[in-house]
Amino acid sequence: MIPDVTCLLSNMPDPVTARESIWLPFIQEELQCDEETVIIGHSSGAAAAMRYAETHNVFGLILVGAYTSDLGDENERESGYFSRPWEWEQMRRNVGHIVQFGSTDDPFLPWEEQQAVAEGLGAVLHKYTDRGHFQNTQFPELIDAMRKLRAAA
Repeated sequence: MIPDVTCLLSNMPDPVTARESIWLPFIQEELQCDEETVIIGHSSGAAAAMRYAETHNVFGLILVGAYTSDLGDENERESGYFSRPWEWEQMRRNVGHIVQFGSTDDPFLPWEEQQAVAEGLGAVLHKYTDRGHFQNTQFPELIDAMRKLRAAA
């Protein structure tokens, strides 16, 4: 537990394709993410968090398994996140704190993609070699990152 922090975990609409046109309005209208919010995004959720941060101020982003392209996958292409260049500078202006977790053994994401996100955002990148796509149930480093962001508030 982190004092004075409320955690909201919600099932995202359109979970298979994860369309930007559905997820970003949901993040704004249903989750009501604002300048006091830390958005934690995993995989497609990381892509959504980054696109959201291009046009909205948020306190922080914690990105897990973030990437920059559709990876040649039709479903990823249909999501809409990868149809235009990333606005790294705008995201850096709109977000107070950016933390990223990635693993070199991720079976879905090349390390170069994850590293490109960190470079574009100037993110604090926590690099692992044995976490795959971070689909395990224990992730104490994420809790520690959240505690540090809370202390920075």
